[in-house]
Amino acid sequence: MPDTPTPAPRAALIWQGALALLLGLVGGTLFFALNLPLPWMLGALCLTLTASVIGLPIRTPDALRPPVIAVIGVLLGSGFSPELLGQVPGWLPSLAMLALYAALSALIVVPFYRRVGGFDPVTAYFAGMPGGLAEMMMIGRAMGGDDRRIVLAHAARIVITVAAIAFWFRLVLGYQVSGNPGGPSLLSMSVQDVAILVFCGVVGALLGTRLRLPAPTLLGPMVLSGIAHATGLTASAPPPGLVIAAQVALGTVMGCRFLGVAARDVGRALMLSAVATAAMLVLALGFAFALHAMLGLDRSLVLLAFAPGGLSEMSLVALAMQAEVAFVALHHVVRIALVVAIAPLALRLWRK
Repeated sequence: MPDTPTPAPRAALIWQGALALLLGLVGGTLFFALNLPLPWMLGALCLTLTASVIGLPIRTPDALRPPVIAVIGVLLGSGFSPELLGQVPGWLPSLAMLALYAALSALIVVPFYRRVGGFDPVTAYFAGMPGGLAEMMMIGRAMGGDDRRIVLAHAARIVITVAAIAFWFRLVLGYQVSGNPGGPSLLSMSVQDVAILVFCGVVGALLGTRLRLPAPTLLGPMVLSGIAHATGLTASAPPPGLVIAAQVALGTVMGCRFLGVAARDVGRALMLSAVATAAMLVLALGFAFALHAMLGLDRSLVLLAFAPGGLSEMSLVALAMQAEVAFVALHHVVRIALVVAIAPLALRLWRK
C-alpha cells in the first residue's frame, strides 16, 4: 500500500496562510499606489492568484473568511436607511426582470460550456448557471458533476466580472471606485456604536448560519446592520482600516481558490469564463438599458445588480461607488436564491 502523505505541521500551515495575506497586502498596496480601481481587493486577488499558479508555498487563510465576510456584511448594512427601504416596492419589476435575465444567461452559457468547453451535461449546467460558487459546487457535486471544473468556472467568472466592472466604471464612466469606504476611525467611535456593530457582526453571522441563509456570514450581519441603521440605533460604519483589511483578506481568499491547479487549467478556465462572462455582461447591459427606458432606473445601478459577480464582491463595488447597496445586494440575493431553488428541477427537465 502507498504511504499516506504526512499532513503539514500546524506551524507551517500558519506561515503559509500568513504569506498569502502578506502577498495580498503587497498586491493591494501596489494597486493603490498605481491608483487602480478597487485596489485592495483586486491587487490582493491578482498577486495571490499568480502565486497560486506558479506554486508558491501559500494556502487559503480559511479561518479569516467568516469574520472578514461578517465585517463586509456590517459595512453593507450601514448603507441602509428608512428612505431607501421605502423604495423596495418600486424594485419589484426589476426583480421580475432579474429572473428572466438568469434564465436567458443559463440558456446561453450552459450550452457554451457543453459544446465549446466539452463539459459533461451536469458539469456544464452548474458551471453555467449564474448562482453562488459554493451553492453551485455543492449541488453540482451531489448530482454527479465535476466540482473542480464547476469551482474553476465560477471563480474565474467572479474574478473577471469584478475586474471588468471596476475598470469599466473607473476608466470608461469616470466613477471613483476607490474601495476605501467606511466610517470614522475606531478611536472616534462611541462605545455604544462599537458594541452595536460588533453585535450585528457576531450575532448576525450565527443567525445566518442557523437559518441556513445563502452566504450566511454576509447576509446575517448585513440584515442586522441594516435594521440598526434603518431604525437609527447607530449611524456608524466599520472604520476604514478594518474595511481595507477585509478587502485584502477577501481578495487573498479569491486568489487562493486556484491553489493546486495547473497553469494550463487556470488559463483554459479563464478563457472559457471570459467568453461566458462577456455574454452575461452584455445581456446585463441590455437589461440595464431596458429598465432605464421602462422604469427610469439608473443604468449603472442595474448593471451592478445584474452583473454575474459574487454577492459580497459586487456589493463592495456598489459601496465604493456610493451606489444604493440595498438595491444591488437584494438583487444578488434573489438571483442566488432563485438559481439554487430551481437548479435541480431545471436540470432534470433539461436532461429529459
